[in-house]
Amino acid sequence: MTVTTLILALIVIVNGIFAVRFVMDVMKNKDELKKEKGNNLFLAISSPIIFFFSSFGVSDFAVSTILYRKKKLVSDKMLPGTLNTQCVIPVAVTALAFISVIKVDILTLAVCIIAQIIGAYIGPRFVVKLSAKAIRRFISVGLIIATFFILAGKFNWIPSGGTATGLSGGKLVIAAVCLFVFGALNNIGIGSYALTMVTIYALGMNPAVAFPIMMGACTFSVPIGSMEFIKYGQYSRKITLFTSTFGVIGVLVGVYLVKGLDVSMLQWVVAAILLYSGVSMLINEIKAAKAEKNGDQHPTAA
Repeated sequence: MTVTTLILALIVIVNGIFAVRFVMDVMKNKDELKKEKGNNLFLAISSPIIFFFSSFGVSDFAVSTILYRKKKLVSDKMLPGTLNTQCVIPVAVTALAFISVIKVDILTLAVCIIAQIIGAYIGPRFVVKLSAKAIRRFISVGLIIATFFILAGKFNWIPSGGTATGLSGGKLVIAAVCLFVFGALNNIGIGSYALTMVTIYALGMNPAVAFPIMMGACTFSVPIGSMEFIKYGQYSRKITLFTSTFGVIGVLVGVYLVKGLDVSMLQWVVAAILLYSGVSMLINEIKAAKAEKNGDQHPTAA
């Protein structure tokens, strides 16, 4: 058995355990599920759209938070659990597809996945000592600056680009440290997609390689936490049911498009995602600061 096959098998096993737990919970609480908010047609249409963009690296946490709050589908108390459980199956399918179709050095992939899992597990004890507000503001500005450098390279203002599918030596160590940090930051609501993209790009790798790495890391870390939300019933079963089925459709379409894009086009996609992530995070922080000043609470989207 190759390492790639082993990783794919582990993805199926870990997420399969989640799927069994979820189905058992749905069967046990069928009556409660029927009472939950959400138009079936709306959820069937929105789910593939959310995860189509997610397959390109656009945070499904951020998009879903805006959408679900606007439609008043879940309370803020149930939102974190819903955001986690709803993405487990779509992200697993995304990871399986990207790892299978996009060429990436297996050692680099394994190191990055393991580093982010460890970061997600032990990182919070260090992250909680930092100011989430300061981290978000710093990262939002950093993403905007990173976008500038990518665009500067596209317009030949500075040399840029990379075609490597793997890392070694010091660069691999840097990637591992960064992914460890990103795994920890996930626990305070800072998504790792955009951060992983800019790291891969900065280290001179093919932008496409970011997709199997970031999806592979998330598909191992998210199910574990999601099963805890299922255990305590702190999530929307109805939304998770629809995203676990219809969301996969959006993923498959997105994966097909991503793998067909050349490096040059992917650089534009990455730049757009980084700019969106940085600007939206900065706007959220400005709104949160204003709300705090007025004595209100303004939760920041992940």
